[in-house]
Amino acid sequence: MNTCSLTQFLEALEPWLSTDYIRKGHIDENGDVVLMFTDGVKNVYRITDCDQAQLNNIIEKIRSKGIVFEA
Repeated sequence: MNTCSLTQFLEALEPWLSTDYIRKGHIDENGDVVLMFTDGVKNVYRITDCDQAQLNNIIEKIRSKGIVFEA
């Protein structure tokens, strides 16, 4: 699991924000962001400084790129 700030998460996500790289995502039972990549890699992110509204904005950004995100 990667523990990071919202800014760090967005910086890490930006180059991969495409269906070429990310197959799908969801929020797990702990409230962490889980991303499944097309090569089979699963990354889990615990964002330490993020409220629900910010998380919803991230989910919408991911979905706007055509990536399936189950909330």
